[in-house]
Amino acid sequence: MWLVIIGVLLILLKVAEFGPVAGWSWIWVLSPFAGAAVWWIWADKSGYTQRKAMDRMDEKKEARRQRQMEAIGQTDPRKRKRS
Repeated sequence: MWLVIIGVLLILLKVAEFGPVAGWSWIWVLSPFAGAAVWWIWADKSGYTQRKAMDRMDEKKEARRQRQMEAIGQTDPRKRKRS
């Protein structure tokens, strides 16, 4: 995501002819988009994207389970307060 944001900012600077970016070649200005494409291809092929999605789903499940346990007055026995 950061590479796309950087790419958009570089395009805006190039079109506005602002600062040193005005003198850069278009290849350098558009290179963050190529980097983002390579990142997305790697993330999909390596399973990184799916692992992150599964982690988010597991976190949501655990949060929902905790809310339900609290709603019925139960607490996790592993997290019992000791007096």
